Amino acid sequence: MRLTRLRRASAVATALVAVGLLTACSGASDGSGDASGGGVGLVTEGKLTVATGEPAYSPWVEGDDPTTGEGYESAVAYAVAEQLGYDDSDVVWVRTTFDEAIAPGPKTYDLNLQQFSITDQRKKAVDFSSPYYETRQAVVTLPGPVAADATNVADLKGLAIGAQSATTSFTAAETAIHPDGGVQAYNSNDDAKAALESGQVDAIVLDVPTATYFVEGGVVLGQLPAAEGASDELGIVLPLGSDLTSDVTAAVDALRADGTLDELQQQWLADYDVPELS
Repeated sequence: MRLTRLRRASAVATALVAVGLLTACSGASDGSGDASGGGVGLVTEGKLTVATGEPAYSPWVEGDDPTTGEGYESAVAYAVAEQLGYDDSDVVWVRTTFDEAIAPGPKTYDLNLQQFSITDQRKKAVDFSSPYYETRQAVVTLPGPVAADATNVADLKGLAIGAQSATTSFTAAETAIHPDGGVQAYNSNDDAKAALESGQVDAIVLDVPTATYFVEGGVVLGQLPAAEGASDELGIVLPLGSDLTSDVTAAVDALRADGTLDELQQQWLADYDVPELS
């Protein structure tokens, strides 16, 4: 059994009623869509197809194996599936890149959890659930490079800074640091990490949980000030017009209301004590 399943069993119905959500999980499971019709249905009838990255990293997915339910996003996916009426065996995992997941067009998934910040621009191409986590952006470097001596944002301005393109991390680097040479754009966090390790950049920007795990031997210099217009609220991505969007939002809201999200955060996400860069 997944964490909290026994405790939630008696509380789920109450939580759903509390948020007016007794719309039925059975409707989502049979692949028939909502009563109004015309929406985007399930990839596979009777199954819930959930996507994550390739590879997927701790603490979001442990051991690059989302099927175990270990790691925050993997655990959240199974908790949401349970709220929707799916057994663990009915959850099918697939992989997508970050960019293709939020690009316009047909999808290979019903839900996608990959630390997607909720933005108005992305809402033009995909649907979002309500937030399941809120994070901040942090600057990571390696011992030795000049960036390791930085104590504030001004110290970073003349350095080479990298981040994954089209992400909140990139936006935060642009708006909070505004480096003299611009932000170096990479297709993935893996590419940004490789650039840091090879000395192509002095530091990279990642969300706080990823920053503390992603770069072996890395130094987390601190959190960036919140970027204006850049959300750090993470939501589950669904195909634009998905029949499941309202039910998935309802499920996330119920998990927040009954304390499950907090419980999973305490299990999988550390109490990150990362100072803020002034």
